[in-house]
Amino acid sequence: MGHLLENLTAFARFLRSLGLAVPAGSTIEAARAAQCINIGKKDDFRLALRAMLVSRAEDLQVFDQAFQAFWKEPSGTSTKLDLRPLGSERRFGEPIVEMESLAGDTGSVVPDQGARVERVEIATYSQREVLRQKDFKSFTAEETAQAIRLLREMRWRPEPRRTKRWVAGRGTSADLRKLLAKFAWREADPTPLPMRLRKTAPRHLVLLCDISGSMERYTRMMLWFACCLAGNLRSVESFVFATRLTRITKKLRGQRGSNPLREIGRLVPDWSGGTCIGDAVRVFNTQWARRIRRNGAVVLLVSDGWDRGDPESLRREVARLQRSCHRLIWLSPLLGDPRYEPLTRGLQAALPHVDNFLPVHNLASLDRLAVHLNTLPQGA
Repeated sequence: MGHLLENLTAFARFLRSLGLAVPAGSTIEAARAAQCINIGKKDDFRLALRAMLVSRAEDLQVFDQAFQAFWKEPSGTSTKLDLRPLGSERRFGEPIVEMESLAGDTGSVVPDQGARVERVEIATYSQREVLRQKDFKSFTAEETAQAIRLLREMRWRPEPRRTKRWVAGRGTSADLRKLLAKFAWREADPTPLPMRLRKTAPRHLVLLCDISGSMERYTRMMLWFACCLAGNLRSVESFVFATRLTRITKKLRGQRGSNPLREIGRLVPDWSGGTCIGDAVRVFNTQWARRIRRNGAVVLLVSDGWDRGDPESLRREVARLQRSCHRLIWLSPLLGDPRYEPLTRGLQAALPHVDNFLPVHNLASLDRLAVHLNTLPQGA
């Protein structure tokens, strides 16, 4: 792609300096869109960038004029377009000189006839947004370490649940017990009427993570996700499964700053083995559900859906799990591919009993999952 991405980043900064609301990740999307068109056709290039970088109708005219000012054909040996205020410098030669006027009295951009695109070095460009959009399976060792640091920065605050207990407060229900107590003390006027509301408590989370061979490219990041989740919330139970179910909750507690994978590897005998999702869910339902799934937990089942077990058994156990929890969310790393379709027999049998089917293939999808959990209805 050459220096196109660098120039697109400088152009995005240029638009922001003019007051346009350009999203942080739109530069990457614009670069991908440019690969799908003939950028030699300037009008096609302009329309592609406008679709990716403009989010408000009132910005269209300003964008078109800014595009003409920025993406000019080379003319002479100098330019009047100053990219230094946008955080960019020329890689070779003298610094780019002044920019005469970007906005007139009416606020519109005044295109400059001598403006042209320079080869620039992006000094302030951050790889964080690129890392957030990159699939876990493509991570290098260095990118994995960076992603783990970003995972530790995430804050998970699921919406609390309403319990069956009542407490005094500004609720919508009258506290009849306190009202009768006032009458017992011969208070002629019980006003103001005592009120009560339902007490809230933290929502419990249960994580069931597939570590079979088909999930091998995602297992490492999913276990770090479980570790960071346990570090943020006290009421988290974590399990891993391939051909059998293994509880790893105690191994993850207190491991927020260290590597839990080594200890988990010693504990789990079927790492990267086959997949029996139905059997694992059955063991959870019969042996662990009543012990740890207290008061309607949210269950996160992480799996790609490849299963060698009986689809009917999987359907039956997933349906049982869904009936007994507050919400069942199936997280699939394959769902990040727009071409993916859940056509396996196991998924076809289980999905009708799943409340949410969400992707979990990159950091951005984990961000969206955190938002989803934090906005769940309180419910019992």
